[in-house]
Amino acid sequence: MHVILIPGFWLDGDSWAPITRALRDAGHTAHPLTLPGLRRRDTHRAEVTLADHVAAVVAVVDALTHVEADGSENGDEKEEPTPRIALVAHSGGGPIAHAVADARPTCLARIVHVDTVPLPNGMPINTELPTVNGEIPLPDWSVFDDEDLVDLTDELREWFREIAIPQPALIASTPQSLSTPARFSVPATVICCEFEADQVREWMSKGAPFATELAQLTDLELVDLPTGHWPQFTKPAELADAIITALHRA
Repeated sequence: MHVILIPGFWLDGDSWAPITRALRDAGHTAHPLTLPGLRRRDTHRAEVTLADHVAAVVAVVDALTHVEADGSENGDEKEEPTPRIALVAHSGGGPIAHAVADARPTCLARIVHVDTVPLPNGMPINTELPTVNGEIPLPDWSVFDDEDLVDLTDELREWFREIAIPQPALIASTPQSLSTPARFSVPATVICCEFEADQVREWMSKGAPFATELAQLTDLELVDLPTGHWPQFTKPAELADAIITALHRA
């Protein structure tokens, strides 16, 4: 399985390192992405858009789709190959993954949302984060809820701040753009960390606006992994196991 790893805010592809190793050890081909504007030398982050991030992931999906198609040729042109591409997305990467499902619904075997949910059309990812000159630096820890910071030790917080890269502000503030009903047919797993699976079910049953996409997915799995908002840092082994288990269902 080709597994495309989409980081959340302030992080690049290296932030997935323990998960990437575990996926490869399990026989998967991992593709940890660093999205536009999140390279350390990038100087024009304020110009990077949500569409740029979605397009960057779509480009990787398209490239891997061609690889899969070439590798599956067996003389029977009528047979549709089973998708062998999955997305794993953390935090702000979740809405990006969902937009990729909107653009390429037939190419994906599963999306694994890590402490995030797919947002509906017209909803931005987060308009409350402090912005400076078109960028969002990693805020002071006081900005985050206590649930976000569970298991994030002082050492991890110091390390996180050292590796954090300012997030292009337009990624957070631009409304989600979706139009393809087939996105609801892409199987999805939500790994629940700072919130519990039962909370997600309650959000869906009560019609919470940010959970309306979840409620329409035809194949949805909810998995509890109690920790804070960055399980790739606080519980990497457990997160890797949860992701690999979800991929087995693809």
